[in-house]
Amino acid sequence: MSDDSGGRKPLRMPDENQQFAVVTNMLGGGRVEVRCADGKERMGRIPGRMRFRTWINEGDVVLIEPWDWQDGKGDIEWRYDEQDAQQLREEGHIE
Repeated sequence: MSDDSGGRKPLRMPDENQQFAVVTNMLGGGRVEVRCADGKERMGRIPGRMRFRTWINEGDVVLIEPWDWQDGKGDIEWRYDEQDAQQLREEGHIE
């Protein structure tokens, strides 16, 4: 059976302390630069649980959780594939 029914797929949405971001630059060493939904540029850290299982590239839409103690940095919590990112754009969650 095809999953292409044209309906809305339930996606992971940000918690109160998370937000959408777009990867703008790969820094190496498990770090990326991201442009967050609040307009800030942050350095995102790819945690070990994602590092070798989920490949993150420039232009990917991710979910980031900014650090409480250092606002310019945060942890990448989730990466959306291209179809999910397109659905988020169509629903107006991201630009």
